[in-house]
Amino acid sequence: MRDESTRAATAAHIRDLLETEGDAVHKNTTHLNRVRYEANAAGGDIDALRSEARAIKEEAIERLPELVERVRERVAANGGRVYVADDAADANDYIERVCADADADSVVKSKSMTTEEIGVNDALEAAGIDVHETDLGEFVVQVADESPSHLVGPAIHKSRAEITALFNDVFDPDVPLETAEDLTRFARDHVGERIERADVGVTGANFVLAESGSIALVTNEGNARKCAVTPDTHVAVAGVEKLLPSAADLPPFAELIAKAAGGQDVATYLSLLTPPVDSPTIDFDAPDEPLGDADDRTFHLVLVDNGRLDMREDDDLRETLYCIRCGACGNSCANFQHVGGHAFGGETYTGGIATGWEAGIRGEAATDDFNDLCTGCSRCVDACPVEIDIPWINTVVRDRRNRGHDPGTFDHLVEGLTPDDDPGGVDVQKRLFGNFGTLARLGSASAPLSNWLADRAPVRAAMDRWLGVDRRRDLPSFERETLRDWFAARDPLPSAGRADRDAVLYPDAYTNYVLTGRGKAAVRTLEALGVDVTLAPCHESGRAPLSQGMIETARTQAERVSDALAPALDAGRDVVVVEPSDIAMFRNEYARLLDDATHERLAANSYESMEYVYGLLENGADADALTGGGDVAYHGHCQQRTLGLAGYTEAVLRRAGHDVVTSDVECCGMAGSFGYKSEYYELSMDVGADLREQFAGDDGRGTDRRVAASGASCHEQLLALAFDGVPHPIELVVPDTPDAR
Repeated sequence: MRDESTRAATAAHIRDLLETEGDAVHKNTTHLNRVRYEANAAGGDIDALRSEARAIKEEAIERLPELVERVRERVAANGGRVYVADDAADANDYIERVCADADADSVVKSKSMTTEEIGVNDALEAAGIDVHETDLGEFVVQVADESPSHLVGPAIHKSRAEITALFNDVFDPDVPLETAEDLTRFARDHVGERIERADVGVTGANFVLAESGSIALVTNEGNARKCAVTPDTHVAVAGVEKLLPSAADLPPFAELIAKAAGGQDVATYLSLLTPPVDSPTIDFDAPDEPLGDADDRTFHLVLVDNGRLDMREDDDLRETLYCIRCGACGNSCANFQHVGGHAFGGETYTGGIATGWEAGIRGEAATDDFNDLCTGCSRCVDACPVEIDIPWINTVVRDRRNRGHDPGTFDHLVEGLTPDDDPGGVDVQKRLFGNFGTLARLGSASAPLSNWLADRAPVRAAMDRWLGVDRRRDLPSFERETLRDWFAARDPLPSAGRADRDAVLYPDAYTNYVLTGRGKAAVRTLEALGVDVTLAPCHESGRAPLSQGMIETARTQAERVSDALAPALDAGRDVVVVEPSDIAMFRNEYARLLDDATHERLAANSYESMEYVYGLLENGADADALTGGGDVAYHGHCQQRTLGLAGYTEAVLRRAGHDVVTSDVECCGMAGSFGYKSEYYELSMDVGADLREQFAGDDGRGTDRRVAASGASCHEQLLALAFDGVPHPIELVVPDTPDAR
């Protein structure tokens, strides 16, 4: 259980990183994210390329044992050797033996996450061998004695000024270093000398081509190829998942990794080596002497298992092996953009995919300190060049940790609220937030007393201490009259009897018990546009428990929703959803929770509310039935954006006569329950500050506009950021009837 002290320690760690590393991480990751968007939009069908790459990886992982044997034969035929290491100790032992055979005193390394994973540097240094990193970022963190904070940019958490001070302090150059050019020139000369003198060069391998025994190195600095060809002995270290069948499979990856990692059409250096390379070596101490014998070259390819073959047999972790280590999942993540990999990451791997890697190679408990930083927003899925469902991997590991967790002392306070398969193992904080629908029903039934009670200082202090609900965050205010109560008592608009379409409105817990105004507006707007509207029972979609890693509870709720909506679908009614996270459940996550036929029917016939209104207008509905005419600053929900739905809201608002500006900040920082948790409150507000700055700034998105948001959690966060009202966009177009506002 995350007790008060654990939550406080997590909050303190995050606060420290926000203060010390946050600015540099934010500047660098948001830049990389922006140039990725630009590169993807510049030309070509990026989604087709992603699908092609994923299909290749799927086949390669399926054929992995065969490919291992194929590359072993091919490398041997080329004059090298392949060693398949069971784990980190096995790999390091082999590399140490290679260095001993080479009588090596020094090793130079290019950037390699796999060598970070197995701890090559520590192992070799313990054996008395000097190890020198040659990648600029790795060189910086080695000098600073820190761990990398990013899959691609190890020193992304450091500013130029910090690196300048570090180099001047450690190396004390005759002329102090000042500019970026000074730093890179110094690093180039420093590592260049080490490369010249090294006995062994160690590289990673972005891809290993089984048919030819070749390795592909993708870099922007050129140091990797120097490490590979300058010393007489070259050791390439790669996870077994890096194998591709042949060179014919490489092109989509060469393009995608450059775009995803750095927004480039192609990396600065794309090196294809089939070692041992058939070239003589140079004696840098006597460059005019005859060249060395190429036959003296040795090459070793160390393929590392270290849990990967077990991951291959795990249906939920298997996708992790498709990862090409581009770092886009971190760059696209709002939380990562603010704290980086020293919070959002494990011992080696960082960002969204870190949960899969750390769980696979070190065990699921290794993810406990950072897994909850994934809020399931799904932006990383759109960013991933091989379409890995990263949020699902995070959810599965969270679920497994819940099952293996000891019950907390105060779990009885919420025990039994839903039929989770192992309620005793779910942390009390997670169970509280995972059962929001039950709490909302109870809160509404007892309002306004429940609202008064929840606002008392002693109650908030107890919730903060025992449940981890931050006392600085305003709680939802429950309505005594639910949306269903209002719907049953309302007088339908006259147009409702002349319906051109039939729809059932799905009311989530927030819409039914808290923000009933948006539900009323949805009903009245649809009626005004000629839709006969019925209201579905208020069953939770499963989003809340899924976000807490309570998969079986989410599955139970998904089944209840699908059963409740089945009669409407049988009758040919459309399903209209107000909350974007619920339409994301219907279209995406229900594929994991329901049988294929049930999911496909619900997904095909469900619409986000403004998407549905847009469709009605496009098919002849009268836009004059809508109200409008104001200036609106609109913030789209994360999952609304990843589903490609935000544009419909903008279009409808404009059709109704509003002047609209839209935020390009992708996340408000609330992310459902995330912003309520005491350990993450400050991070949530720091992320939200980007949105506040944009809507309150001088770029045309000023506070004179009415700020609107589609998501309930976005509504709560924007209120906390000091914006007034924050209606759902459908409340800005609803016909002017007294009971719809």
